[in-house]
Amino acid sequence: QVQLVESGGGLVQAGGSLRLSCAASLRTFSRYAMAWFRQAPGKGREFVAGISGGGSSTVYADSVKGRFTISRHNGKNTVFLQMNSLKAEDTAVYFCAAAWTTAPAMATMASRPYDYWGQGTQVTVSS
Repeated sequence: QVQLVESGGGLVQAGGSLRLSCAASLRTFSRYAMAWFRQAPGKGREFVAGISGGGSSTVYADSVKGRFTISRHNGKNTVFLQMNSLKAEDTAVYFCAAAWTTAPAMATMASRPYDYWGQGTQVTVSS
């Protein structure tokens, strides 16, 4: 049974930083493009960042560009989201997602279907 388990969420003041992790029980982790999404209270799910299987390509939502960094460690089946300069509007439940693909088009990472999703981790930024 495939599992994606997020961790690292919490309460932080505006301007602070958090690092989210997503551990995946995927046999061929490097063949999956990975992404982070978030959902704020009363709002729809929003794409945050995506990374190719090998880690060489990344894409970000405009709202987090320059503040967030996605990375992955294929040897540890883990994807990370480093979040700096956090704002109150970053408050949301953050989810990681995995998509099996041999050559992901980074431009479609926000809208493509994903095969697996984690349960989410809460990030709360106080102003």
